Amino acid sequence: MQVILLEKIGNLGDLGEVVRVRDGYARNFLIPQKKARRATETALKEFEARRAELEKIQAEKLAAAQTVAEKLNGYVVTINQKAGVDGRLFGSVTNMDIAAALVAAGFDSVEKQQVRLPDGALKAVGEFPAQVHLHADVNAEITVAVQGEMA
Repeated sequence: MQVILLEKIGNLGDLGEVVRVRDGYARNFLIPQKKARRATETALKEFEARRAELEKIQAEKLAAAQTVAEKLNGYVVTINQKAGVDGRLFGSVTNMDIAAALVAAGFDSVEKQQVRLPDGALKAVGEFPAQVHLHADVNAEITVAVQGEMA
């Protein structure tokens, strides 16, 4: 299926590009999320009429993501978790836990899908790097400090 992208999507294309994607990806994700629209003649004409408005919205989203990234870069989020004497956690610290801690710290725009852990869930006490993917062009590097509580 061919769709018109209504915003920049990583590994797919920029705003306004007509790209070919699988039918299910378009029907189940891109179109319901209002990230793309089916590429028909009328849709192309409507898009060209709204192009300046959509570009302005994208620029605002990018600027907002960059301001949040400036605050987040180098930020250390501390999470307390029950741990054994050897430093291994009972359970693990996931991207959902990190996002909740960031929201509690005042970063309201961070969602769990945006937190990227390079080695998967954290299962030990210590400091670990993580990325927060705020926009297709904006990533922030944070440090997650996991502290153990005795059970």
